[in-house]
Order: sequence, then structure tokens, then C-alpha cells
Amino acid sequence: MANEAYTQFLSESQVVSGYDKRVVMVKEIGGRIRTAVEQYLADHGQSDRVQGFSWQFNVVNSDEVNAWCMPGGKVVVYTGILPLTKDEAGLAVIMGHEIAHAVARHGNERMSQGLLVNLGLSSLSLAMGQNPTYTQQLFMQSMGIGSTLGMLSFSRKHETEADRLGLVFMAMAGYDPQSAVSFWERMASSGSAQPVEWLSTHPSHTTRISDLKHFMPEALDFYTRP
Repeated sequence: MANEAYTQFLSESQVVSGYDKRVVMVKEIGGRIRTAVEQYLADHGQSDRVQGFSWQFNVVNSDEVNAWCMPGGKVVVYTGILPLTKDEAGLAVIMGHEIAHAVARHGNERMSQGLLVNLGLSSLSLAMGQNPTYTQQLFMQSMGIGSTLGMLSFSRKHETEADRLGLVFMAMAGYDPQSAVSFWERMASSGSAQPVEWLSTHPSHTTRISDLKHFMPEALDFYTRP
């Protein structure tokens, strides 16, 4: 499903040319984080989590401040987030976070919960047979493409876990994890409206920054300057 959705998304989007310096940067960061992820999982006896991954990194031209990673390592970065990431380390914050979602299988869990809550089904094949349009929409929402208010606390828990793992992955890839605090401080001061935390699928900026500082000592243990 991820392969089909990713291909369709790219066909319907303004994909930035591979010669563009922004794409070169995304692919460089993605390759380094991929190596870090595979090493981290191998060290913890969990290499099966990325078995069968066919990593891809693309940039799409969109004002939306977003990035995501589907199962199988299918990554997209929107140009709208680049002014806030500012540099390679800032972009590594976001890419490490989104890749962490895929590695931890958060999208899969959200999808499974969504099928049960909204369709009363535990089988993907049954859901596709009975309501393929809704199932595809639920898949995209579960991967962070769009939003839903049906799984709020579940999603916030995932966001926090992805923040922690993302710090470790970017640190192992040679990017200073302390850049994460600076990035989210920029997000907090960007002027974009943020709903109260209990109505959001993401922690508030204040909560997230506090959590990142709490996770920082662990991440710094993995950080080796290139």
C-alpha cells in the first residue's frame, strides 16, 4: 500500500528535480540517517524492522510545512519546511523524526487502530474490499499526510517516541542533536497558530522542547562530530 500511495503522491505533486541542491541535501542527509538507523537496529538485534525497506528520498514543491516517511523508507520533504530547518542539522531533526515513525511502525499502529475504531475491522484486505476509498484516506492520515482527530493521545505518544529516536538517529549520523531544540524554538516563534495540546495530534511546542532537553544526554552519547 505504501509503494502504491507513494508513487501516486509523486505523480500528483511537483517533484523537485534531482539536480536541485535541496534534493541533493535531502538525499545526503537521508543516506546518513539510513546508515545510522540500520546500525542502531543491528546493535539492538532489531534489523528485521527495516527488512525489505527500499529507501527513497524526494522533495516536493509545496508551501506546506511538512515532511513524512511511509513504511519501507519512502520519504518526502516539502519545500515549505526548509526556511525553518535553515541548515543540514535542522533538516536532520525533521528527517530523523519522520524516519523514526516508520522504524517504530507508528503508522502501522495508527492504521490498525483506525480500522478497528472506524470500520470495526482488523483485516486490511476486508477494509479494502468494503470501503477502499476510506481505507486509502485512513492510510494517508496514518502516515502523517493529512490529519484526524480520532487518535489524539495515541498520536502524541508516538510523536514523543519519534522525537527521542530521531535525536539518536541524527546524532549517530553526525548531526548535533542540540539543533533539535533550536529548530522547535523557531517553530514556536514562527507565528503559526497551534491548537491547545489536548486538541492536537502533536505535543505543544513547549512540551516538545522540554522533552527534547530531557532526552538530550542520551542522544549526545551517540554523537560523534564528523
